[in-house]
Amino acid sequence: MLGTPLRGRGEAAAIGFVLISTAPAKEHEVYNQLLKVKEIVELHPLFGEYDLIAKLEAEDFNTMGQVVVEKIRSVPGVIDTKTLTGIKF
Repeated sequence: MLGTPLRGRGEAAAIGFVLISTAPAKEHEVYNQLLKVKEIVELHPLFGEYDLIAKLEAEDFNTMGQVVVEKIRSVPGVIDTKTLTGIKF
């Protein structure tokens, strides 16, 4: 399931992308834990400064912030995140 969309849902009020850095050799463990987070609709491994990128959909930006803090940053092996919020044109 590496590098594939997890599921498609309807329109969400808040969309964001989270760049995730993991501890060395913890990429697979973190990836597998993040697959369980329902707000993550896509999850992809990366090469470079960050190890993973997750696309989140939430009902609002406050909920998205809670997901990042409570469900992503709390995963053992996650050492840093950078959240980018989406907008619509």
